[in-house]
Amino acid sequence: MSITETTGQAELCFPQLVNTSCKMPLQHHAETMFTYVLLCGISSLTVALNLLVIISISHFRQLHTPTNLLLLSLAVSDFLVGLLLMPVRILLIGSCWFMGSFACGLFQYASYIITSSSVGNMVLISVDRYVAINDPLCYPTKVTPQRVKFCVGLCWACSVSYNGLILNDFLKHPDTHNSCYGECLAVVSNIAGTVDVMLTFIAPITVIIVLYMRVFVVAVSQARAMRSHIAAVSLQRSVGGIAKKSERKAAKTLGVVVVVFLMCFCPYFYPSLLSQDASATVTFSVFGVWILYCNSCLNPLIYAFFYPWFRKSIKLIVTFQILQQDSSDANIL
Repeated sequence: MSITETTGQAELCFPQLVNTSCKMPLQHHAETMFTYVLLCGISSLTVALNLLVIISISHFRQLHTPTNLLLLSLAVSDFLVGLLLMPVRILLIGSCWFMGSFACGLFQYASYIITSSSVGNMVLISVDRYVAINDPLCYPTKVTPQRVKFCVGLCWACSVSYNGLILNDFLKHPDTHNSCYGECLAVVSNIAGTVDVMLTFIAPITVIIVLYMRVFVVAVSQARAMRSHIAAVSLQRSVGGIAKKSERKAAKTLGVVVVVFLMCFCPYFYPSLLSQDASATVTFSVFGVWILYCNSCLNPLIYAFFYPWFRKSIKLIVTFQILQQDSSDANIL
Protein backbone atom coordinates (compact mmCIF):
# COMPACT_ATOMS: atom_id res chain seq x y z
CA MET A 1 0.00 0.00 0.00
CA SER A 2 2.87 2.35 0.71
CA ILE A 3 4.26 1.81 -2.81
CA THR A 4 0.89 2.70 -4.33
CA GLU A 5 0.60 5.81 -2.20
CA THR A 6 4.11 6.89 -3.14
CA THR A 7 3.37 6.38 -6.83
CA GLY A 8 0.11 8.28 -6.55
CA GLN A 9 1.81 11.12 -4.74
CA ALA A 10 4.62 11.28 -7.28
CA GLU A 11 2.07 11.93 -10.03
CA LEU A 12 0.70 15.03 -8.30
CA CYS A 13 2.00 18.57 -8.58
CA PHE A 14 1.45 19.05 -4.84
CA PRO A 15 1.31 15.62 -3.13
CA GLN A 16 0.16 17.16 0.16
CA LEU A 17 -3.02 18.41 -1.58
CA VAL A 18 -4.31 15.05 -2.73
CA ASN A 19 -7.85 16.22 -3.54
CA THR A 20 -7.01 19.56 -5.17
CA SER A 21 -3.60 19.08 -6.77
CA CYS A 22 -3.13 18.76 -10.53
CA LYS A 23 -1.60 15.59 -11.90
CA MET A 24 1.89 15.71 -13.34
CA PRO A 25 1.99 15.39 -17.15
CA LEU A 26 2.79 11.91 -18.37
CA GLN A 27 6.41 11.79 -19.51
CA HIS A 28 8.30 9.47 -21.84
CA HIS A 29 12.01 10.04 -21.31
CA ALA A 30 13.20 9.90 -24.93
CA GLU A 31 10.27 11.97 -26.21
CA THR A 32 10.66 14.54 -23.45
CA MET A 33 14.40 14.94 -23.99
CA PHE A 34 13.95 15.39 -27.74
CA THR A 35 11.24 18.00 -27.14
CA TYR A 36 13.41 19.86 -24.63
CA VAL A 37 16.43 19.90 -26.94
CA LEU A 38 14.38 21.03 -29.94
CA LEU A 39 12.55 23.83 -28.11
CA CYS A 40 15.69 24.98 -26.29
CA GLY A 41 17.36 25.20 -29.71
CA ILE A 42 14.50 27.30 -31.07
CA SER A 43 14.62 29.57 -28.01
CA SER A 44 18.40 30.03 -28.28
CA LEU A 45 18.18 30.73 -32.01
CA THR A 46 15.40 33.26 -31.46
CA VAL A 47 17.46 35.09 -28.83
CA ALA A 48 20.65 35.00 -30.92
CA LEU A 49 19.11 36.18 -34.20
CA ASN A 50 17.14 39.01 -32.67
CA LEU A 51 20.10 40.05 -30.51
CA LEU A 52 22.20 40.36 -33.67
CA VAL A 53 19.52 42.61 -35.18
CA ILE A 54 19.37 44.74 -32.00
CA ILE A 55 23.16 45.14 -31.81
CA SER A 56 23.48 45.90 -35.53
CA ILE A 57 20.85 48.63 -35.66
CA SER A 58 21.79 50.12 -32.30
CA HIS A 59 25.56 50.23 -32.94
CA PHE A 60 26.06 51.28 -36.55
CA ARG A 61 25.02 54.87 -37.24
CA GLN A 62 24.30 54.23 -40.90
CA LEU A 63 21.48 51.96 -39.80
CA HIS A 64 19.72 54.63 -37.73
CA THR A 65 16.90 55.06 -40.24
CA PRO A 66 13.12 55.17 -39.64
CA THR A 67 12.60 51.73 -41.20
CA ASN A 68 15.36 50.17 -39.11
CA LEU A 69 13.90 51.70 -35.95
CA LEU A 70 10.77 49.68 -36.65
CA LEU A 71 12.89 46.58 -37.22
CA LEU A 72 14.63 47.29 -33.91
CA SER A 73 11.32 47.45 -32.04
CA LEU A 74 10.19 44.22 -33.68
CA ALA A 75 13.49 42.56 -32.77
CA VAL A 76 13.13 43.65 -29.13
CA SER A 77 9.68 42.09 -28.81
CA ASP A 78 10.84 38.91 -30.55
CA PHE A 79 13.96 38.83 -28.37
CA LEU A 80 11.76 38.92 -25.26
CA VAL A 81 9.71 36.03 -26.64
CA GLY A 82 12.85 33.91 -26.89
CA LEU A 83 14.34 35.09 -23.61
CA LEU A 84 11.28 35.11 -21.32
CA LEU A 85 8.28 33.33 -22.81
CA MET A 86 9.84 30.31 -24.49
CA PRO A 87 11.88 29.11 -21.46
CA VAL A 88 8.81 29.22 -19.19
CA ARG A 89 6.76 27.28 -21.75
CA ILE A 90 9.55 24.70 -21.98
CA LEU A 91 9.45 24.18 -18.21
CA LEU A 92 5.68 23.75 -18.30
CA ILE A 93 5.83 20.92 -20.86
CA GLY A 94 6.91 18.29 -18.35
CA SER A 95 6.06 19.97 -15.09
CA CYS A 96 3.48 22.04 -13.21
CA TRP A 97 3.25 25.70 -12.24
CA PHE A 98 5.02 26.11 -8.89
CA MET A 99 5.54 29.91 -8.84
CA GLY A 100 2.19 30.99 -7.44
CA SER A 101 -0.82 32.86 -8.77
CA PHE A 102 0.85 36.29 -8.87
CA ALA A 103 3.72 35.04 -11.06
CA CYS A 104 1.16 33.23 -13.24
CA GLY A 105 -0.75 36.45 -13.85
CA LEU A 106 2.48 38.34 -14.53
CA PHE A 107 3.67 35.74 -17.03
CA GLN A 108 0.37 35.66 -18.93
CA TYR A 109 0.19 39.46 -18.98
CA ALA A 110 3.77 39.71 -20.31
CA SER A 111 2.97 37.04 -22.90
CA TYR A 112 -0.01 38.99 -24.23
CA ILE A 113 1.91 42.30 -24.25
CA ILE A 114 4.96 40.96 -26.09
CA THR A 115 2.93 39.04 -28.66
CA SER A 116 0.55 41.90 -29.48
CA SER A 117 3.40 44.43 -29.66
CA SER A 118 5.12 42.19 -32.18
CA VAL A 119 1.96 42.20 -34.30
CA GLY A 120 1.73 45.99 -33.95
CA ASN A 121 5.32 46.38 -35.11
CA MET A 122 4.61 44.25 -38.17
CA VAL A 123 1.70 46.52 -39.07
CA LEU A 124 3.92 49.60 -38.67
CA ILE A 125 6.52 48.03 -40.95
CA SER A 126 3.90 47.36 -43.62
CA VAL A 127 2.71 50.99 -43.38
CA ASP A 128 6.30 52.21 -43.67
CA ARG A 129 6.92 50.14 -46.80
CA TYR A 130 3.62 51.23 -48.32
CA VAL A 131 4.50 54.93 -47.91
CA ALA A 132 8.06 54.34 -49.19
CA ILE A 133 6.82 52.65 -52.40
CA ASN A 134 3.63 54.63 -52.99
CA ASP A 135 5.03 58.12 -52.28
CA PRO A 136 8.85 57.93 -52.38
CA LEU A 137 9.39 61.68 -52.89
CA CYS A 138 7.47 62.67 -49.76
CA TYR A 139 8.64 59.68 -47.70
CA PRO A 140 11.57 61.50 -45.98
CA THR A 141 9.24 64.27 -44.78
CA LYS A 142 6.33 62.02 -43.84
CA VAL A 143 8.31 59.29 -42.09
CA THR A 144 10.88 60.89 -39.78
CA PRO A 145 12.82 59.24 -36.93
CA GLN A 146 10.87 61.30 -34.39
CA ARG A 147 7.50 60.18 -35.76
CA VAL A 148 8.64 56.57 -35.91
CA LYS A 149 9.82 56.69 -32.28
CA PHE A 150 6.46 58.14 -31.28
CA CYS A 151 4.58 55.41 -33.17
CA VAL A 152 6.75 52.68 -31.63
CA GLY A 153 6.21 54.08 -28.13
CA LEU A 154 2.47 54.35 -28.81
CA CYS A 155 2.42 50.75 -30.05
CA TRP A 156 3.97 49.45 -26.82
CA ALA A 157 1.82 51.71 -24.62
CA CYS A 158 -1.35 50.58 -26.38
CA SER A 159 -0.28 46.96 -26.00
CA VAL A 160 0.24 47.38 -22.25
CA SER A 161 -3.06 49.21 -21.65
CA TYR A 162 -5.13 47.12 -24.08
CA ASN A 163 -4.03 43.79 -22.65
CA GLY A 164 -4.53 45.15 -19.15
CA LEU A 165 -8.19 45.71 -20.05
CA ILE A 166 -8.57 42.34 -21.77
CA LEU A 167 -7.03 40.49 -18.81
CA ASN A 168 -8.53 42.71 -16.12
CA ASP A 169 -10.60 40.01 -14.42
CA PHE A 170 -7.86 37.42 -14.79
CA LEU A 171 -5.22 39.71 -13.26
CA LYS A 172 -7.46 40.39 -10.26
CA HIS A 173 -8.09 36.67 -9.67
CA PRO A 174 -5.49 34.68 -11.67
CA ASP A 175 -6.42 31.31 -10.16
CA THR A 176 -10.20 31.57 -10.53
CA HIS A 177 -10.46 29.31 -13.57
CA ASN A 178 -7.82 26.80 -12.49
CA SER A 179 -9.38 23.37 -12.01
CA CYS A 180 -6.60 22.38 -9.58
CA TYR A 181 -3.39 23.62 -7.96
CA GLY A 182 -0.50 23.57 -10.42
CA GLU A 183 -2.26 25.15 -13.41
CA CYS A 184 -1.63 28.55 -14.99
CA LEU A 185 -4.42 29.36 -17.43
CA ALA A 186 -5.42 32.77 -18.77
CA VAL A 187 -9.17 32.68 -19.41
CA VAL A 188 -11.07 35.69 -20.79
CA SER A 189 -14.76 36.23 -21.42
CA ASN A 190 -16.34 35.48 -24.80
CA ILE A 191 -16.74 39.19 -25.55
CA ALA A 192 -13.15 40.00 -24.61
CA GLY A 193 -11.93 37.00 -26.60
CA THR A 194 -13.86 38.12 -29.69
CA VAL A 195 -12.47 41.65 -29.41
CA ASP A 196 -8.97 40.25 -28.95
CA VAL A 197 -9.22 38.12 -32.10
CA MET A 198 -10.50 41.08 -34.08
CA LEU A 199 -7.80 43.49 -32.90
CA THR A 200 -4.79 41.17 -32.75
CA PHE A 201 -5.45 38.91 -35.74
CA ILE A 202 -8.20 39.82 -38.21
CA ALA A 203 -7.56 43.59 -38.30
CA PRO A 204 -3.73 43.36 -38.51
CA ILE A 205 -3.70 40.67 -41.18
CA THR A 206 -6.27 42.66 -43.20
CA VAL A 207 -4.13 45.80 -43.01
CA ILE A 208 -0.96 43.90 -43.91
CA ILE A 209 -2.53 42.12 -46.88
CA VAL A 210 -4.14 45.30 -48.25
CA LEU A 211 -0.98 47.39 -47.89
CA TYR A 212 1.32 44.74 -49.34
CA MET A 213 -1.07 44.21 -52.23
CA ARG A 214 -0.81 47.93 -52.91
CA VAL A 215 2.98 47.70 -52.66
CA PHE A 216 2.97 44.78 -55.08
CA VAL A 217 0.75 46.60 -57.59
CA VAL A 218 2.92 49.73 -57.49
CA ALA A 219 6.12 47.69 -57.79
CA VAL A 220 4.78 45.80 -60.81
CA SER A 221 3.58 48.99 -62.50
CA GLN A 222 6.97 50.64 -61.92
CA ALA A 223 8.74 47.60 -63.35
CA ARG A 224 6.53 47.64 -66.44
CA ALA A 225 7.04 51.38 -66.89
CA MET A 226 10.78 50.82 -66.71
CA ARG A 227 10.52 48.09 -69.36
CA SER A 228 8.54 50.38 -71.65
CA HIS A 229 11.04 53.19 -71.19
CA ILE A 230 14.01 50.93 -71.87
CA ALA A 231 12.29 49.50 -74.94
CA ALA A 232 12.08 53.02 -76.33
CA VAL A 233 15.87 53.29 -76.23
CA SER A 234 16.37 49.80 -77.74
CA LEU A 235 17.50 48.06 -74.55
CA GLN A 236 14.35 46.09 -73.89
CA ARG A 237 15.94 42.66 -74.02
CA SER A 238 18.82 43.41 -71.66
CA VAL A 239 16.77 45.11 -68.96
CA GLY A 240 13.52 43.22 -69.45
CA GLY A 241 14.95 40.37 -67.43
CA ILE A 242 15.82 42.79 -64.60
CA ALA A 243 12.29 44.20 -64.61
CA LYS A 244 10.75 40.74 -64.55
CA LYS A 245 13.14 39.83 -61.74
CA SER A 246 11.88 42.86 -59.79
CA GLU A 247 8.31 41.67 -60.26
CA ARG A 248 9.19 38.20 -59.02
CA LYS A 249 11.07 39.61 -56.05
CA ALA A 250 8.12 41.82 -55.08
CA ALA A 251 5.73 38.88 -55.38
CA LYS A 252 8.06 36.62 -53.39
CA THR A 253 8.46 39.13 -50.57
CA LEU A 254 4.71 39.67 -50.35
CA GLY A 255 4.07 35.93 -50.35
CA VAL A 256 6.65 35.20 -47.66
CA VAL A 257 5.39 37.92 -45.33
CA VAL A 258 1.70 37.04 -45.60
CA VAL A 259 2.05 33.24 -45.70
CA VAL A 260 4.45 33.06 -42.73
CA PHE A 261 2.26 35.40 -40.68
CA LEU A 262 -0.83 33.30 -41.43
CA MET A 263 0.97 30.00 -40.81
CA CYS A 264 2.21 31.16 -37.41
CA PHE A 265 -0.94 32.91 -36.18
CA CYS A 266 -3.78 30.78 -37.57
CA PRO A 267 -3.13 27.71 -35.37
CA TYR A 268 -3.13 29.91 -32.27
CA PHE A 269 -6.37 31.75 -33.12
CA TYR A 270 -8.09 28.76 -34.77
CA PRO A 271 -10.11 27.74 -31.66
CA SER A 272 -11.20 31.36 -31.12
CA LEU A 273 -12.26 31.76 -34.75
CA LEU A 274 -14.49 28.70 -34.35
CA SER A 275 -15.76 29.85 -30.95
CA GLN A 276 -14.09 26.95 -29.22
CA ASP A 277 -12.32 26.98 -25.87
CA ALA A 278 -8.60 26.58 -26.48
CA SER A 279 -8.15 24.92 -23.10
CA ALA A 280 -10.49 22.13 -24.22
CA THR A 281 -7.85 20.82 -26.60
CA VAL A 282 -4.66 21.16 -24.59
CA THR A 283 -2.34 19.56 -27.14
CA PHE A 284 -3.60 21.74 -29.98
CA SER A 285 -3.39 24.82 -27.74
CA VAL A 286 0.26 24.13 -26.85
CA PHE A 287 1.04 23.51 -30.52
CA GLY A 288 -0.60 26.82 -31.48
CA VAL A 289 1.38 28.75 -28.86
CA TRP A 290 4.70 27.35 -30.06
CA ILE A 291 3.92 28.01 -33.72
CA LEU A 292 3.06 31.56 -32.71
CA TYR A 293 6.37 31.85 -30.84
CA CYS A 294 8.27 30.49 -33.84
CA ASN A 295 7.19 33.58 -35.75
CA SER A 296 9.61 35.50 -33.51
CA CYS A 297 12.41 33.27 -34.78
CA LEU A 298 11.36 33.72 -38.41
CA ASN A 299 10.91 37.50 -38.25
CA PRO A 300 14.64 38.33 -38.26
CA LEU A 301 15.06 35.99 -41.22
CA ILE A 302 12.28 37.69 -43.17
CA TYR A 303 12.91 41.31 -42.22
CA ALA A 304 16.66 41.33 -41.67
CA PHE A 305 18.43 38.56 -43.59
CA PHE A 306 17.03 39.93 -46.83
CA TYR A 307 19.10 43.07 -46.23
CA PRO A 308 22.80 42.98 -47.32
CA TRP A 309 23.78 45.25 -44.43
CA PHE A 310 22.74 42.58 -41.95
CA ARG A 311 25.25 40.08 -43.30
CA LYS A 312 27.99 42.72 -43.14
CA SER A 313 27.11 43.70 -39.59
CA ILE A 314 27.03 40.04 -38.48
CA LYS A 315 30.58 39.61 -39.76
CA LEU A 316 31.74 42.66 -37.79
CA ILE A 317 29.94 41.48 -34.65
CA VAL A 318 31.12 37.86 -34.60
CA THR A 319 34.72 38.91 -35.37
CA PHE A 320 34.55 41.49 -32.53
CA GLN A 321 35.45 44.33 -34.90
CA ILE A 322 32.65 46.38 -33.31
CA LEU A 323 34.90 46.71 -30.26
CA GLN A 324 37.33 48.80 -32.27
CA GLN A 325 37.30 52.57 -31.96
CA ASP A 326 34.92 54.38 -34.31
CA SER A 327 33.44 51.06 -35.45
CA SER A 328 29.99 52.64 -35.22
CA ASP A 329 30.91 54.76 -38.23
CA ALA A 330 31.80 51.74 -40.37
CA ASN A 331 30.43 51.58 -43.90
CA ILE A 332 27.64 49.00 -43.71
CA LEU A 333 25.39 50.02 -46.59
